[in-house]
Amino acid sequence: MKTYSSRTEVPINEKWNLADIYFEQSKWEEDYQVIEKMAGKLKASDGGIQDGHTLYQYLKLNEELSFRFSKVYAYAMLKVDEDTRDTSAQVFLDRAKLLSVKVSSATSFFMPYLLSLEKETLKGYISEEQGLAYFEEDLWESFRYKEHVLSKEQEEILSQLGEALSVPTHTFGMMNNADIKFGEVTDESGERVELTRGMYSKLIEDEDRDKRREAYKAYYKPYVQLKNSIASTLSAAIKNNVTLSRIRHYPSVLEKALFGDKVPKEVYENLIQTTKNNIGPLHQYTKIRKEKLKLDELRQYDMSVPLVSGVKPVIPYEEAFEIMCKALSPLGEDYIEILKEFKDRSYIDVRETPGKRSGAYNLGIYGVHPYILLNHRDDLDSLFTLVHECGHGVHSRLSSDHQPQITARYSIFVAEVASTVNEVLLINYLLNNEKDTAIRKHLINHFIDQFKGTFFTQVMFAEFEKKTHEMADKGLPLNVEVFNQTYEALFREYNGDEIVFDNEVKYGWSRIPHFYRPFYVYKYATGFASAIHLATQILDGDQETLHSYLEFLKSGSSDYPLELLKKTGVDLTTPDSIENSLKRFGKLVEEFSKI
Repeated sequence: MKTYSSRTEVPINEKWNLADIYFEQSKWEEDYQVIEKMAGKLKASDGGIQDGHTLYQYLKLNEELSFRFSKVYAYAMLKVDEDTRDTSAQVFLDRAKLLSVKVSSATSFFMPYLLSLEKETLKGYISEEQGLAYFEEDLWESFRYKEHVLSKEQEEILSQLGEALSVPTHTFGMMNNADIKFGEVTDESGERVELTRGMYSKLIEDEDRDKRREAYKAYYKPYVQLKNSIASTLSAAIKNNVTLSRIRHYPSVLEKALFGDKVPKEVYENLIQTTKNNIGPLHQYTKIRKEKLKLDELRQYDMSVPLVSGVKPVIPYEEAFEIMCKALSPLGEDYIEILKEFKDRSYIDVRETPGKRSGAYNLGIYGVHPYILLNHRDDLDSLFTLVHECGHGVHSRLSSDHQPQITARYSIFVAEVASTVNEVLLINYLLNNEKDTAIRKHLINHFIDQFKGTFFTQVMFAEFEKKTHEMADKGLPLNVEVFNQTYEALFREYNGDEIVFDNEVKYGWSRIPHFYRPFYVYKYATGFASAIHLATQILDGDQETLHSYLEFLKSGSSDYPLELLKKTGVDLTTPDSIENSLKRFGKLVEEFSKI
C-alpha cells in the first residue's frame, strides 16, 4: 500500500473537489454575511406572523437560509477533515458553529408560536396562501406535537432546566472520553504502551489469546472501578427520560422516542421477540467459534478474533472500484453510472494522509452533491467501506435529485438500508467469484460477525433499554446490581451457554454511549434486517422489488419511514422481514460450518 506524507502527494482525482460548493473562499464569506442578515429578518418576525402570507414569507426565507447554511457549514467541516491540524480551516468551522447558534436563536420562537395556533387557524392560513401548499405537510407534521407541548410558561421552565437535565449524558461523556485511562498493555513489539480504544479494537482481534485477555482486562478495569458513578449517571438519564415523557403526556418513554418516526411500539417489540424466537443459529455460531479456536473455555475476549487467519488480499483502490461496479450491477446501469460519476468528478476523498480525519462517512449537500470521506488502505475492509459509503452517497444523490429541499433528507431510521444492501450484493459477488477456500471462509466469517454486531448486539441493547426504562417507570431502583443482573442475563440469552463469564461481562452496560440516547440503537437492527431482505429479493431476480427499491432511494423523507419501506415489500409491523433476514443468517452459519 502506498503511503502519503502529505496531501499534496495524493493524485488530484483521488481528492474531493470542494470548488463544487464554493469555487473561492470569498463566496463562502458572501454567503456567511447573507445568512447573518437573513437570521436578523427571521428574528424580527417574532410577533409579526399574523396570516397566511406572513407565515409563507417566514418559511420561504427560513428554507433559503437553510440551503445556504448547509453549504457554509459543510464547506468548513470538509476543509477541517482534510487536515485537522490546519488552524485556518478550524477558524472557518468555529465561525460556522457560531453562525449556527445565531440561526437557532433567531428561529427559536417559531415552533412554540406554531403550536400555539388553533387547528382551524392554521387551516385558514393554508387555504388563503397558495405558497403554503409546499410547506403544508411539514406544518402538519410539526403540529402533530401539539398535544405534547405545554403552556408557554411551562415550556420556558423546561427550557431553563435543559442544561441540568443533560448533566447525566454530559457527565458520562466526560468520564468516557476525557477521564477514563485504560493503563498499559504489551504491543506487537513487546513494548509497554498506553491502551487506546483504537488499539483495543485491534488487540481484541489478535490471534494471541494472552494479548486479547490482557487488552480485555485493561479495557474494562476503569469501567468496573467507576461502576457506581456510571450507574448513577445512567440511572439519572433513564429517570429523566421517564419524567419528561410523563410531563409531555406520552404513554411511555418508548412511545415518546418512536413518535417522530411514527413507529408503533409493536415494531420495537416485534423486533425483539422475533429475534429471540430465531436465536438458535447465533448459539450455533458460538459453538463453532469455540471449536474452531480449539478452546476448552470460550470467553468474551475470544468473541471478536477472526476464525480464518492469514487472509489479507491486497485490493488497490482502482480495482476495488471496479469490483464494486460489478458487484452492484444487479441494481442497474443507471446506478452504476452514478457511481462512476462519483469517481470521475472527484466526489470521493480516498487516501489516508497525516492529519486527515479517521474513519469514513458520506455527506449529502442539497443542491451540490454527496461528498465521501475514505481512508483507503487497499485491503478487504476498505473495499467494504467503499461499497458501504457509496450506498449512502447514491441514496443522498437520488433523494436530492428527485425531492424538493423540504423532503430531500432521509430519516436515520432508513439510513443504513442502502449501505447494507450494497454490502450484501458485494458479499454475494465475491463468494460467487472466489475460488480460494480460505478467502471464501474469511468472507462468510466477516459477514456473520457484521450481522452479529449490527443486528443481534443492537437488539440485545434495545431490550436492555426497554427493561431498564420499564423498571424506572414502575419506580423500581436502578443501581449497579440491577444493571449487572439485567445485562448479564440478556448477554447469556443472546449468546448462549458456551461462554464462560469473566467478572467483566456483566459490566458491559457501563461502556455504551448509545444508552444516553434512548431507544436509538434498534434502528441499526431494523435497517440491517430490511436491507438483507431487499438484497435477497433483488438477487433472486425479483424485478418488482428492484424497481420499488430504486424508487425508495429517490424518496428522501417524502413519507414516514415505515411507509417508505412498505412500498418495497418490507413490513416491519409483522415478523416476516425480520424472519427472512434471520434465515439468511442461519444459512451463512450453516455454510460456514460446512466449509
